[in-house]
Amino acid sequence: MKEQVMQVIGRLRPVIQADGGDLELLDVSDDGVVTLKVKGSCTGCGSAAATLRNGIERWIRDKVPGVREVVASE
Repeated sequence: MKEQVMQVIGRLRPVIQADGGDLELLDVSDDGVVTLKVKGSCTGCGSAAATLRNGIERWIRDKVPGVREVVASE
């Protein structure tokens, strides 16, 4: 599952980077929780949480069976 998540993040990364941010995959747990670190201009951005939930999480869950949640590391 981790490899699949990495591939999806690779497809999302150019869009995130175009806005000055980036994503780092920290972990994919056995129970389907993906932990990401947001970087660059995404750090501290008020829209980052909404982007994570409404965009990134939805995309990853759609493309990778077994992912049940995406969370950001503090």
